[in-house]
Amino acid sequence: MTRLAQTPGLTDEQIAIVAAVRDFADRVIIPAAQELERTDTYPTEIVEQLREMGLFGITIPEEYGGLGESLLTYALCVEEIARGWMSVSGVINTHFIVAHMIRHHGTLEQRARYLPRMATGELRGAFSMSEPGLGSDVAAIRTAAVRQDDGDYVVDGQKMWLTNGASSTLVAVLVRTDEGASRPHDDLTAFLIEKPAGFGEVVPGVTIPGKIDKMGYKGIDTTEMVLTGYRAPADTVLGGRPGRGFRHMMDGVEVGRVNVAARACGIALRAFELGVRYARQRETFGSPIVEHQAIAFRIAEMATKVEAAHQMMVNAARLKDSGARNDVAAGMAKYLASEYCSQVTEASFRIHGGYGYASDYEISRLMREAPFLLIGEGTSDIQKQIISRGVLRSYD
Repeated sequence: MTRLAQTPGLTDEQIAIVAAVRDFADRVIIPAAQELERTDTYPTEIVEQLREMGLFGITIPEEYGGLGESLLTYALCVEEIARGWMSVSGVINTHFIVAHMIRHHGTLEQRARYLPRMATGELRGAFSMSEPGLGSDVAAIRTAAVRQDDGDYVVDGQKMWLTNGASSTLVAVLVRTDEGASRPHDDLTAFLIEKPAGFGEVVPGVTIPGKIDKMGYKGIDTTEMVLTGYRAPADTVLGGRPGRGFRHMMDGVEVGRVNVAARACGIALRAFELGVRYARQRETFGSPIVEHQAIAFRIAEMATKVEAAHQMMVNAARLKDSGARNDVAAGMAKYLASEYCSQVTEASFRIHGGYGYASDYEISRLMREAPFLLIGEGTSDIQKQIISRGVLRSYD
């Protein structure tokens, strides 16, 4: 049959990289995912193999030891990894965002200090904007960094929803530095906090209390971060100048939204594959259910949504790679892909009937994972706000 989610115009190198990741997902990730998800176990062996493949440095320039690949190549790899198990893609997502921010906004010293170790996976990134009760209102951040006489800062506050909060060793944290800016967003600064992996007080003034239990997205650690009198050296301000953190984080979130779209595409594609396979095997009234019009039409709708989401994700990645503004395209891709992912996964669940509700079946895991994509990197409603504002600018 015609395969879905194909990407025209790739180079031979891109094709080879994506094919290798797809093979890895089929051979290593999919066979292990069910048990790792059931036991909520961090995929250590899988992550180490990703590190050996060079995926932690896939977009980091070659001069810093990375592969120097594009956002599109990365997104296509994420699509394949999420097709295997979304939690594995989450391990490298926050790492990728922090590397992107340092590469594009860090000082020369910060790039030299962090990027080579990030390329090998020795240093693993996480980033934090949200706080308890904050949601998407970034301007309302309360965690505060106060500049001291020697130029360093003392940081106090509580951050929330850190993906890889415990397993990461470098966290980009957005906090308030009240320096008299006229707009709230201009008083926000991103700090780079290096720490060891683990829970508890990992460095003086920085505590990772414990792992937050979630209905899905298992295996990966989602945590809080409590900062109590943490002393942040001046040279850990991303870019070297305070007050630019909001712009830096939004650039990171923009590529993160392409990543979430890619993850949604991967889950939707896997749900489609499982639905087709089951529909061909299951028989009712003397024939496979795939021959019944109700199921055939459902598969047609699923296939169309998988294809549409993939193409929008690819378009958003290519726009960013070209240097063009892609906030609207990224918002559209994230919105459409996450919504279609939820719909395709539910349709596959319906095809499976009662077996879809059994935890032994892979589709039940996808049903727990898909909802996260509706809220990760900004809810669908936030994406609509971004899209409408961006589109209306074109009609002023």
